Amino acid sequence: MKIRVHVSLKPGVLDPQGRAVHHALEGLGFAAVEDVRIGRLIELDVADDTDDAALADMCEKLLANTVIENYRIEKVD
Repeated sequence: MKIRVHVSLKPGVLDPQGRAVHHALEGLGFAAVEDVRIGRLIELDVADDTDDAALADMCEKLLANTVIENYRIEKVD
């Protein structure tokens, strides 16, 4: 089974990479961009019988820093 884990910074957490991209976009003339937040996408192939609790455990123990990041698990058909 294919799993995608979307990890993003929580609201209010400083995002220096997003700030740099926003500044670069402004420099290229894209003035309509109001804010940029950078996240990451992790793709996993797991056994079909892997339950939701195990996936959440993976995220909370390794894939996301839950102090400053949110994560969303997506099962891909």
